Amino acid sequence: MVALLNPPQSPFELACATEVFGTVPRDESPRYSFRICAEHPGPVRTTAGYEMLVDAGLEALEQADTVVVPGWQPPGAPAPPTVIAVLRAAHRRGTRIVAICTGAFVLAQAGLLDGRRATTHWRDTARLAAAFPEVQIDQDVLFVDHGDVATSAGTGAGIDLCLHLVRSDHGAAYAAQIARNMVLPPHREGSQLQYAAQPVPAKTDESLAPVLEWATSRLDTRLTLDCLAERAGLSRRTLARRFAEQLGTSPGQWLLGRRIDAARVLLEQTDLPVEAIATRVGLTSAVNLRRRFRTHMGTTPGAYRRAFSQT
Repeated sequence: MVALLNPPQSPFELACATEVFGTVPRDESPRYSFRICAEHPGPVRTTAGYEMLVDAGLEALEQADTVVVPGWQPPGAPAPPTVIAVLRAAHRRGTRIVAICTGAFVLAQAGLLDGRRATTHWRDTARLAAAFPEVQIDQDVLFVDHGDVATSAGTGAGIDLCLHLVRSDHGAAYAAQIARNMVLPPHREGSQLQYAAQPVPAKTDESLAPVLEWATSRLDTRLTLDCLAERAGLSRRTLARRFAEQLGTSPGQWLLGRRIDAARVLLEQTDLPVEAIATRVGLTSAVNLRRRFRTHMGTTPGAYRRAFSQT
């Protein structure tokens, strides 16, 4: 995996990829080889005022199975023809191309987003849409992953995208270890909103965190909207509104996502039969788990276990 830098490089956007792909959890073997490169090796200016020393040029991309473009400043600035050419060549070879935040502009310039959904920071979606009308801009999501090409919204959403890619590559349990090391909450789905529907920050007593933690620790029980609302001390309508504002989803969809995540971990780390896993995560039956899992993951629990089992 190689991150392609460009001056002035945003250190935070690069750190999103570095922390997720370049850090190995304790007692785990490395799953990625992570390095950086630039069109011109040597000192690369950053937006923070200091320089980073980059020792590899574009030739580093020739052997990469994933290329990350961690932002591009200023947004919309033309990428050098050599960079466009190497990205196109990498994509033709089957390399996965990932853009964090304004890196989407470079992918669009390379034609990798033509006729496809993509996103970037909400502040720059109008500019991206105007410059590249053939790209289907989705400004209300955290990230979009097509398998061969992926884009994320702002820098925080870049972390969400990177963790999503780890889950796709190595399973939910390994991704959860990385998230815990980074002191991050349970992952956010790509379809969540980039920001709250109301710009006014929520008051401390309006946070959903307590009820989310409570529900996550009780997935094996029957959790209805009434249960969640009672625990939160809210009406059903108010709870649903806060879920929409703070998480960009409904209570039911959020709960289903957590149950699927829990099932993924059990499939990876245990030999429990599917029926037992369904009971443990609150999906009641193997039939229901299989149906929900296929809809959510595009595969069966059995196929997922064969791909990611650690037992």
